[in-house]
Amino acid sequence: MSFTNTFRSFQSRNYSLFFSGQLISRIGTWMQRTAVIWVVYTMTESVFMIGLTTFAEQFPSFVLSLAGGIAADRYNKQKLVMITTIVAAIQATALAVLFITGNHQVWMILALSVLLGIANAFEVPARQAMVNDLIHNKEDLPNAIAINSSLNNLSRLLGPALSGLVLARYGADICFAGNALSFIAVIASLSMMRLPKTQMVIAKNKITTDFRDGLAYVRKHHEIGNTLLVLTLVCLLVNTYNTLVPVYARDIFKGNAATYGYISACIGLGAVISTLFIASRRPGYNLKKVLRNNIIIVGVALIVFSYVHYLPLNLALAIVCGFGTMSVIPICNTIIQMASTPSMRGRAISFYTMAAFGTIPIGSLIVGWLSKYIGIENCILAQGIIALVIAAGFSKFLSSDMKKAKLYSNTVQKGAAGNRLMTERAETRAGIEK
Repeated sequence: MSFTNTFRSFQSRNYSLFFSGQLISRIGTWMQRTAVIWVVYTMTESVFMIGLTTFAEQFPSFVLSLAGGIAADRYNKQKLVMITTIVAAIQATALAVLFITGNHQVWMILALSVLLGIANAFEVPARQAMVNDLIHNKEDLPNAIAINSSLNNLSRLLGPALSGLVLARYGADICFAGNALSFIAVIASLSMMRLPKTQMVIAKNKITTDFRDGLAYVRKHHEIGNTLLVLTLVCLLVNTYNTLVPVYARDIFKGNAATYGYISACIGLGAVISTLFIASRRPGYNLKKVLRNNIIIVGVALIVFSYVHYLPLNLALAIVCGFGTMSVIPICNTIIQMASTPSMRGRAISFYTMAAFGTIPIGSLIVGWLSKYIGIENCILAQGIIALVIAAGFSKFLSSDMKKAKLYSNTVQKGAAGNRLMTERAETRAGIEK
């Protein structure tokens, strides 16, 4: 593993602007997300309500992400990200005003979480697909995707830690106000970007036609389909272990919001390490084998974490859990983007969004409900065992190489180029005959 080329994507001015603006904004988002979960738990003292809060924000991504993918394929991605960012800024401002004035109630928090989820359903596919437009050298695309994932993971490290400190000292309203201000950075960076003007990829068919085409595309190409299936199972049944982190922080370790922030920050630290590890891989490295190994790592870590009640050791295990679980998302994102063609990339990413973020709220509800009957330790123990079962069940697929995905992408691009050449020749002949 070499770190010499880890940050080569920053040679692109547009990508540097994108990263800096998004980093500030995502730190604010994780501050707000951590504060919302803690506030809801302290107001209700219900693990189920923690799951419902996560459900309210992320389930719209499951329902609307396909529409978001179609929009990303049809319209200017930069403008789409700008519009959805402004909506998210309005949501954060409304949340801050409610807490500053003391008029907040749980149903209001859930309603605003739904609004944010709707915005994210359209923002995430457009933002992920836009990475392709930001990189001049397409050989750096896997590196850019990994660095882009490290952006969210770095904010996952810093955001909860800051949120825990701010919550304990100043209160939730400052967290929400800080998030609202953080959107200024991403709006400014988007305004400064200079992207290619030709971004319209496909004709405007009926939405149902675009949906059917996207579904058929994913089902036909097994590299994408199997990757999505692994991602869905991990996010639904394993990644939702962090729903129970507030309960560990307060009830098992007898801590406060700062304790919750420390555990969440350790998960984020592991996530940052994992994405830097992925970004440092040389071009052509088989990420599927890394994916298999990391699923096994998180399975073992969760099994040990479940019944260890010594905070320093749990913090160390949280780093390992973050390394394993958060690496799944960028690896699957890279495989899908490398295997998909430009005209279908937005829709392919929308399925990725459904699998990565749309299933988490459902899993959070399941974990919140199940923990009441079998206990939180047994819940996390079961999730660790499930991770090992997933790794074993997909062992053959995850042990194979990624050549099929790359060859497919190259073949389609060559075929498309050939079709364009044939069309141009036909038009030339027609002009001569006339």
